[in-house]
Amino acid sequence: MINEVIKRNGITYGVMIGITSALFTATIYAIDLNLFTAWWMGIIGLAISVTISIILLSKTKKELNGVFPFKDAFTTYFIAAVIGILISTSFNIILFNVIDPGAKDTLSEIMIKYTVNMMQKFGAPASSINEAVAKMKVSNPYSTIELLKGSAFAIVISSIFGLIFAAFFKSKSTQE
Repeated sequence: MINEVIKRNGITYGVMIGITSALFTATIYAIDLNLFTAWWMGIIGLAISVTISIILLSKTKKELNGVFPFKDAFTTYFIAAVIGILISTSFNIILFNVIDPGAKDTLSEIMIKYTVNMMQKFGAPASSINEAVAKMKVSNPYSTIELLKGSAFAIVISSIFGLIFAAFFKSKSTQE
């Protein structure tokens, strides 16, 4: 059985992460689709998620009176991460496949232009640029299937973060 504090905090903060991510995406969508290619927006999103995760683990450890084994710390983070990713992915599926399917095409064009500019800056040969553009034109990163694949990848990456956070937040052993 999972401790009630771990379960409650994981679910609560997972919902917070998911809603925050959905609001972040909606804000970018409403302001300017070009912001989806801004590296600093990714950093802001990551910083928000990491901050919420640190608050989650700190609060949970405090509520457990400092007794926070590695497994419990990881479980708390993992529950929150999975719930947050599922809410965020669900929002993206609804936004890009139901509310505004045309935004997918616009975003694809923006991503292609961004990729071409970056490849040109790094001196990539024209054949490599053309090959990358051709691959991007046949892919649809905002389709339901691709968004679900992306969420699976995000869960794997989040698990790595979870292992690091759990190692940092776990209570120190009292045995010598």
